[in-house]
Amino acid sequence: MTEQTPCFRSLALREIPEPDYADVCLATLPAGASTDPAEWAQRLFSMESMPRWISGAMRLRQALVPLIGIPRAPRDVFTVTEQSGEEALIFIPDRHLDCAIAVGVDPVNRILRVTTAVELKGWRGRLYFGVVRPLHPIVVDSMLQRHTHPKARRNGR
Repeated sequence: MTEQTPCFRSLALREIPEPDYADVCLATLPAGASTDPAEWAQRLFSMESMPRWISGAMRLRQALVPLIGIPRAPRDVFTVTEQSGEEALIFIPDRHLDCAIAVGVDPVNRILRVTTAVELKGWRGRLYFGVVRPLHPIVVDSMLQRHTHPKARRNGR
């Protein structure tokens, strides 16, 4: 028997190979759900389909970031920029930080995964991400749960 060494690759980590921050959030792919990663990326990161508390936080972010010299995000900030194999990439380069988000679908094991890598740039990036960092996995997990668990949608989470 040959032992296989575990390996993890992601478009997010290809884009930002030495991140200041990285995480991976997982959910079980619902039975009968699409296995198209670009479709999942669009679904998860659509402002219209985000849980209300997250879209409210995004509106608050848009109002506050100019106070520290960070531009507001464009409406299409979460557009898929590339798809390769089982992942779709959303790459957001900015003055204060670069963010790479890869949405992956493993159709065999029925796993939906969101990999995030962030590279901070200067004090504005550190200040901004200091606030965002503790919330990031909670936000992504909430978005995943909303789209993979029917009860979460009914309860407005």
